[in-house]
Parts: sequence; C-alpha cells; structure tokens
Amino acid sequence: MMTTKQKLGAIQMATGPNVSANLFEAERLIKEAVDNGASLVVLPENFAFMGKRDQDQLALREADGHGPLQDFLSRVARQQGIWIVGGTIPMVADDPSKVRAACLIHNEKGERVARYDKIHLFDVTLPGVDERYHESATIESGDQLVVIDSPFGRLGVAVCYDLRFPELFRKLLDHGVEVLAIPSAFTAITGKAHWETLVRARAIENLAYVVAAAQGGFHLNGRETHGHSMIVDPWGTVLAQVPRGKGYICCAIDREYQDSVRRNFPTIDHRRLKCVL
Repeated sequence: MMTTKQKLGAIQMATGPNVSANLFEAERLIKEAVDNGASLVVLPENFAFMGKRDQDQLALREADGHGPLQDFLSRVARQQGIWIVGGTIPMVADDPSKVRAACLIHNEKGERVARYDKIHLFDVTLPGVDERYHESATIESGDQLVVIDSPFGRLGVAVCYDLRFPELFRKLLDHGVEVLAIPSAFTAITGKAHWETLVRARAIENLAYVVAAAQGGFHLNGRETHGHSMIVDPWGTVLAQVPRGKGYICCAIDREYQDSVRRNFPTIDHRRLKCVL
C-alpha cells in the first residue's frame, strides 16, 4: 500500500576529476540524507566526474549494464534500501567518438528500473561573457522519455538543459507524471538568472513535485556552477534548498495534498492544446 507522505532527497556536489573522491562524497551525502529519512535520493548531473576537458569523459564511458559507476549506484541503493536517481554517467554511444549522458534509476533492491539519456544538449555562448559550451561535440542525444511507476507516484526524469523545454514536461504529464527528478549542473550565470524560475515553473504548470539536484561550486576545469538544489511542491513552494557548496536536502512529499491541488485547481484538465513530439 502506497503511503501518502514520504521523504525525498537531493544531493548537491562540486564534482572534480577524481572519480574515487567523488563517489566517496556522493555516498557520504546519500547516507546523511537517508539518516534524515529519505527513501528516494536524486544525484546531480555528472556526479561521478567533471574533467578538465569535456573529452575526458570518453575514457570513463561504460557499456550498458556493466561498469564501476553502474555498480556503485546499484550497491548504494541496495545497501541503503532506497531508490536512487543516479544523476548522469557517461555511457557508450552509437557514435564511438561520443557518450550518452545517461541517468539510471535503481530501486531499493539495487535493481535498475529505468534509464534516461539526456535529450537536449547545451550548445550555447553565454551573453556578455567569454563562456561557451558545446555538449553535442562529445554527447549523443537521447530520444526516449522516461516515466515509471514508483513508491512515490509516477516518476519522470529530465536533465539540466531539458528544464528549458516545457513541451518535454507536457509529454511527461501525458504519461501521468507526478514527481519530477531533475539532475542538473547549471552554470553560475544561467543559474542566477533562470534556475529557480524554471524549476518552480515546471512544478506549477504540471502540478508536480520537483526534486532538482544540482552541482554547486567551483570546479577544477575553471567553471562555476550555481547550486541551489531544491525540492518544490505542486503549488510552486520551495520546500527545501541548498544554497551553495556540498550538501543535501530532504523533505516529505504529501500525495494527498497533490491530489487535492489537482482536483481543486484542475489546470491539467483545462488544457486545450496538445504537444506533439
């Protein structure tokens, strides 16, 4: 029987190029969130590795179903008895010169129950500064949405830059999404301008809980990420937030409250236009 109130957690990190150190830190923070009652934990994008160059992740790519990063997620989920939304890890792509930015979901038994490959890739030049990003040079885009049944409701996944594309989230809503997990690594500039607005908008327009886990701090590649991991309720209220640096947040979601909001404020039912993807 599904309980109406459960605690969800988000982990915030400032990941570097040392995989062992990153995994140690991730596991430490996961344990702290679990000690605080979390039964689902969301890790940030690139939680296991951020190298000096984007191409460095090619050396870490894993074949589907095999590899130390996949084994780490399975082991920690099983040992802690929780669901884990595993940020992103580099997986083998069809193009041998690229990786897939894959978000793996494991249940409390350590079983992988879903995989989402990041769809929207961050190819931008930030206005006013000499800061450029070209993810498509090293990452191969995914093309499949993920919404699955879980003890926390219908769980959907998106990653970082996906957050800017509301049509993606409307398609997740068409599949019944109730809780959104969004591993991210927003830049300091874009995060300051847009992060909270986008996270809260995705919660409000879909009347969904959002667990947005972020990178937050300075990285050895010279980049700075915004942080401000947050958990937002279906009314757009920020329930918990990590401002900067490493840490975690953990708070309860209330399914009865969500059902009440959707019933009494039925914007989902009032939709007149459908998104076609």
